[in-house]
Amino acid sequence: MDRSRRIFVRQSALLGLGGALAPMGLRLPTLDAAAPAGDYKALVCIFLGGGNDAANMVLATDPDSWGRYQAARSVPPSPIALAAPGTPAIPGALGSLGAAALGGVLPVTPRTAQGWPDGTQGTGARSFALHPLLPLLHQRFAQGQLAIVANVGTLVQPIDKASYLAGSMPVPQNLFSHSDQQIAWQAGGTAGSNLGWGGLMSDLLAAGGSLGTFTPISLSGNTQLLTGRTLSGYQVAPQGAVPIRSATASALFGSTLGPAALTRVITKPTNASPFQTGYGAVVAMSMTSQDTLNKALAGVAPIPAPPPVTDPMAGTALANPLALQLQMVAALVAAGKALGLRRQIFFVQHGPYDTHLGENDGWHLLMAELDGALDYFMQALGANSSQVTAATISEFGRCFVSNGSGTDHGWGGHHLVLGGAVKGGDLYGTYPTVGVDGNGFVNPGALPNTGAWIPTLPMDQYAATFGAWMGLSSPQLLGIFPNLANFPGGATGLGFLQEGG
Repeated sequence: MDRSRRIFVRQSALLGLGGALAPMGLRLPTLDAAAPAGDYKALVCIFLGGGNDAANMVLATDPDSWGRYQAARSVPPSPIALAAPGTPAIPGALGSLGAAALGGVLPVTPRTAQGWPDGTQGTGARSFALHPLLPLLHQRFAQGQLAIVANVGTLVQPIDKASYLAGSMPVPQNLFSHSDQQIAWQAGGTAGSNLGWGGLMSDLLAAGGSLGTFTPISLSGNTQLLTGRTLSGYQVAPQGAVPIRSATASALFGSTLGPAALTRVITKPTNASPFQTGYGAVVAMSMTSQDTLNKALAGVAPIPAPPPVTDPMAGTALANPLALQLQMVAALVAAGKALGLRRQIFFVQHGPYDTHLGENDGWHLLMAELDGALDYFMQALGANSSQVTAATISEFGRCFVSNGSGTDHGWGGHHLVLGGAVKGGDLYGTYPTVGVDGNGFVNPGALPNTGAWIPTLPMDQYAATFGAWMGLSSPQLLGIFPNLANFPGGATGLGFLQEGG
């Protein structure tokens, strides 16, 4: 095909064709015939859109850190500082008393003792906790199924505070910008790329043939993360897979001949127009893909509906939007295995997490939804949970200092990884020094005035850990994440997943 036709066909595919299922790719890779039977792995990327306040999701509770935390976040009129472990909750008081009304944070003890970073004073093991509305994930951590990865962010190469302030070392373009940092997180750290690391991994993990189009699947519309050179995220609606065109129905306008006639009209060109030919090819591919996936889903045992979540402000029971997406992912995992797929990468989205103002009004509900959805997902997967890894991603963390109602854009943040292959019950990386410069205190690992953390782990290594687990080699990962060459360990990963698990 000439270049103009290639562009048309790809853009037509990216637009999708409406309804519950729409393909987003043209060339359809095949499965690796040499892969052993039962060798299935799936990665579920949970995008916390808007920049998650990770400093209130995973906390350092040693006395030195806790004192600076309280000072920075107990700012009126709506304090966002959480209460110390063991503090009872005060139902209905979140709006008047602030985040402390939720009760004490939930202590966790990592298997590996964390060292004391520069600027933090203490003896013995450093102590940590989770947000009080993460009780189910707290249990998963204690059971060794959940890992915490600390202070991850977009980086070009390792950088310290002095170098950042002097402008002597490169940093990602347009730090603190939502759109730019979303691109950086999803594109493998390559500025200006229109490809995503999940899509590029999918290109390599699915090597040719029609079923490979289901390797990357999005439950949240078009996403750069799943855009590869030959594959792009196949879109599936969270409410389920249903017939999306009358052309695939048993009758149309009362005629059993109608569907076949409509199919001919929309898939068979009447002349040699590149537009008609390309459009017809995309529509035909869409219909074939839809039928294939719907038939596989029809053979999947029903996935139990997720339980509601309680709104910490109103005390009312609400549907959990993240759990509804993950319910469909659980069904798609079972369908993918039935189709013979070996690798899949899913994208779901949750939020908004952009809490400049009113953090106490909505962000804590997001934590409750995240807690309930991830625990439900592992249960819904059943035996398949041993082959699925779920991980959070977000464009950045938030500032450590409160503005009196929320937090502004930051840089480094913490992430959660859950699944049967996770070496859980541990905290990976180094939890940073907390606090804002002032009164004789200088935080060596955070920006002045805001306390935003300078990342110590690059998102490239975080994402490459998943690629290595799925079977990609170091040279392949370096091709996807060129900045890996700038960091110690390169493409070897961060160690929170079982090798070959």
